[in-house]
Amino acid sequence: MTEVLWSPSPERVAASNLARFATTVGFDPTQYQKLWQWSVDEPGRFWDAVWRDSGVVAGRDFDEVLADPRMPGARWFVGARLNYAENLLRHRGALPAVVAAGEGLEDRVVSRDELYALVARAQQGLRQLGVVAGDRVAAFTPNCLEAVVVMLAATAMGAVWSSSSPDFGVKGVVDRFAQIRPRVLLTTDGYRYGGKTHTLQDRINGVASGLPGLEHVVVADFTGEEITVHASESSSYAQLLDNSAGTVHFEQVGPDHPLFIMYSSGTTGVPKSIVHSHAGSLLTHYKEHRLHVDLHEDNDTIFWFTTCGWMMWNWLVSSLASGAAIVLYDGSPTHPGAETLWRLAERHRITHFGTSPKFLSACENVGLRPSTAADLAGMRTLLSTGSPLNPEQFDWVYGNVGDDIHLASISGGTDLLGCFVGGVPTLPVRRGELQGVVLGMAVEAWNEQGQAVVGERGELVCTKPFPSMPVGFWNDDGDVRYHAAYFEQNPGVWTHGDFIELRPGGGAIIHGRSDTTLNPGGIRIGTAEIYRAVESLPEILDSIVVGRPADGDVEVVLCLKLREAVTLDDALVRRVKTTIRTATTPRHVPAHIFEVSDIPYTISGKKVEKAVRDTIMGAAVHNRDALANPEALEAYRSLPFPA
Repeated sequence: MTEVLWSPSPERVAASNLARFATTVGFDPTQYQKLWQWSVDEPGRFWDAVWRDSGVVAGRDFDEVLADPRMPGARWFVGARLNYAENLLRHRGALPAVVAAGEGLEDRVVSRDELYALVARAQQGLRQLGVVAGDRVAAFTPNCLEAVVVMLAATAMGAVWSSSSPDFGVKGVVDRFAQIRPRVLLTTDGYRYGGKTHTLQDRINGVASGLPGLEHVVVADFTGEEITVHASESSSYAQLLDNSAGTVHFEQVGPDHPLFIMYSSGTTGVPKSIVHSHAGSLLTHYKEHRLHVDLHEDNDTIFWFTTCGWMMWNWLVSSLASGAAIVLYDGSPTHPGAETLWRLAERHRITHFGTSPKFLSACENVGLRPSTAADLAGMRTLLSTGSPLNPEQFDWVYGNVGDDIHLASISGGTDLLGCFVGGVPTLPVRRGELQGVVLGMAVEAWNEQGQAVVGERGELVCTKPFPSMPVGFWNDDGDVRYHAAYFEQNPGVWTHGDFIELRPGGGAIIHGRSDTTLNPGGIRIGTAEIYRAVESLPEILDSIVVGRPADGDVEVVLCLKLREAVTLDDALVRRVKTTIRTATTPRHVPAHIFEVSDIPYTISGKKVEKAVRDTIMGAAVHNRDALANPEALEAYRSLPFPA
């Protein structure tokens, strides 16, 4: 049995939302596995209990929790009429709702009443721009208050929200937003990172000119840069709010009405546009925030270091529905020093601090001890996702952040806008393990024969439907791409693309991706975006890119087949990295670039990224018979990685 590093006190267990919920539905709060089993055996009763426990504000209650429980095809909360934004804005008064912070900014605290008033005026401004229910409103912004306000204003009126971070290149943004044809684009004049200010003028104009159907660009003042938008009609964020509206109209929509459009990482081409719903997003996030993270109404403040291009931004903002205050931060997490975010936690008494293994490693590498750099007495929970925490990082947290903290490593994805496995506040934390499978998620580990296994690595599957399954993909006639993404490998069963080991005691270990998605620094990116950038260079004949686990994170490794007489010198390496950074984001830039003699392909002409990754890691390659040139793999066994 894995070593226990922390256990909640009896008083903490008794005070948890999970204990209260378990007692309400007839279970012993200390018997989590029995509660979980009931939640997947009786999904109708479980999700009805979550709806009642959350006190969902709805124009009409549902007639049936779950109709036609197929995957795909399940229908949830049939007959209900509700609005996601209404549930986030239902808490009123003078208590803080949002803290907006960032490099070069004074912290701004916005009360619940102030947030409601801002949303009312922003909604009126959108209405004056012609936005109606069903329209798409997109954002190309830093993680800022303006994005939260406009998202709530748009979704309150039944419009659909989609967002991307400003470190994306023009092509990366257009690849995403052009698919959904937003009517209005929110952006800012620039952003700050690492002590530098970056203007967005050229990128804004490039994006705007590449979006069919775009009618208006709204520019918020974030850095004080002077910019001119000439590719579209435009106005300032201040002009959007320049009205006297005082009431938010909440359009009551069906449970499957589109709320968010998220994006896959572009592994096999242009990123897929994943549509999430009002009811599915709201109920899933409420369950995770209240029962698994243990957010308490009126008392707690939650932070996650994220961008608007990652699902954790949506997840963070949804915490408003649970009556918690949220903290936004934009900029480098380690500028001017690694103590920056910990001091932010001290200033605002953050109770739930969300981060990644990469950030924790950065703190460790510079010798920072957060508990002495800042007063973290109010911090009850430290959350981490993006890649698995290694066992040594569990030790580091309890030795350097606090010895009475609930350390919750969580794992899920953009595809479900939530978690499959994560924290359980009534259970002990075991070294190197996620605490348990999340309530309502019928997760199993399947071996290569499709058999459920415990105590060994298998494919993460979910055998029963859940409310936050995507409504579908945007413009996917017949759900062809949707079916192929999750149900082609195992018909009727969600196959996620992660390797998981379910432990006999109920915990879990995530062993990384089972597909070709890359995950450096907790940001999922796809190989196709890198290929599209690098293979435009005339010196390069072909390339292959994989992820390599290293120091609790994932390094991007790029291997190049060069034209005759071309050598991989420092100048070419710099050009490759610059090309990738310009076309995509800094996170796409490889940590290692090597020259190889050949790129392995299948007989049907597909690059075999998984085989290359396995070869680099010293694992066996099981599909050599499917390769057109299996001898090409030999070059990858001895790549000169630094010691």
